[in-house]
Amino acid sequence: MDAIDVIVPVHKGLEATRRCLDSVLAAQSTTPGETVVVDDATPEPEIRSLLDELAAAGRITLLRNELNLGFVRSVNRGMALHADRDVVLLNSDTEVAGDWLDRIRRCVYARDDIGTATPFSNNATICSYPFYGWTGGVPGTLGLAALDRMFATTNAGKSVDLPTGVGSCLYIRRACLDQVGMFDAERFGRGYGEENDFCLRALAAGWRSVLAGDVFVYHEGAVSFADERAHRADSAHEALLKVHPDYMHRVRAFVAGDSIRPLRAAIDAVRVAHGGTEAASVLAERADECSRVKARLTEVEALAEERETAIAALRGALARAESFVAASKPEFENLRTEIGKLRAGLSHAETLALERQAELHRIRASFMGKLLSPWLRKK
Repeated sequence: MDAIDVIVPVHKGLEATRRCLDSVLAAQSTTPGETVVVDDATPEPEIRSLLDELAAAGRITLLRNELNLGFVRSVNRGMALHADRDVVLLNSDTEVAGDWLDRIRRCVYARDDIGTATPFSNNATICSYPFYGWTGGVPGTLGLAALDRMFATTNAGKSVDLPTGVGSCLYIRRACLDQVGMFDAERFGRGYGEENDFCLRALAAGWRSVLAGDVFVYHEGAVSFADERAHRADSAHEALLKVHPDYMHRVRAFVAGDSIRPLRAAIDAVRVAHGGTEAASVLAERADECSRVKARLTEVEALAEERETAIAALRGALARAESFVAASKPEFENLRTEIGKLRAGLSHAETLALERQAELHRIRASFMGKLLSPWLRKK
């Protein structure tokens, strides 16, 4: 079995980075993996020391950027290290468990046309569990390892097609990467949107992106590059829509279809069967989801009401304009008639002026002839 490069770009967040690398190095996968850490010129000496120690011990392969290149260029550097290997992109604030790498690889190779796979996570937008928009940590009381085992057994071998992968943990098949090309560093150099652009380019080339339903990865969220997050997200979204104007339509259709719900519901059922605090956690999560949906519905209703008010105002303005035009139509007709008369008069005046000008030329010629006639006879 070919080795897989697990690529972890690092900039800030010592403790999150330590937990991430510890979890990757402790994972019990049979798939051979090489942990490739890209130090994007970290400003934290403690992170630099940690990475140096792990590299010296032969536990990681360390690539170090002398200057801060940004997330996308750092990832591209990691993906270019071994041109014959599949890669997994892993944020430095994630944590994995068990044989996660075996399972996500099996998901990708279940079909010849699967190019990328994204696992479930507590913080992975459309691939989040317990629900889309969840902002908490690892759900429930069982902990990451036990929850991941639950996903592994309950949803074994199950996947769902996605409109895009999610970059916090993204498996990319090398054949797909070779055909589609690296991430677009010129357009998304500082990060956000690059994996969406890649997945949509891959889709256009015939590659699918799927959810690996039997893997759960913890993601803290925006640690390593947190200080740039808001600005980067906004500018990247604008850049993404320029090249993929149908992106939001695809995502909204996916969320509305809720094809992931059966996989989420299966995990809920097993957790409820545990009873006690775990069952109570599921009920609390669902109550939270309902509360969020109601709040969002209220927002949508308020927005709809505002738009109806605006539409009514526009309709009123249009009606007044139409009424004014209708009332003013006789005046406009009279003006049009008068303008016609004035134009006809102007044309007649111009004709008279031309005739008089011609007559003036004849008179002038006759006068000059008479004036010069005696002089010409003398000659």
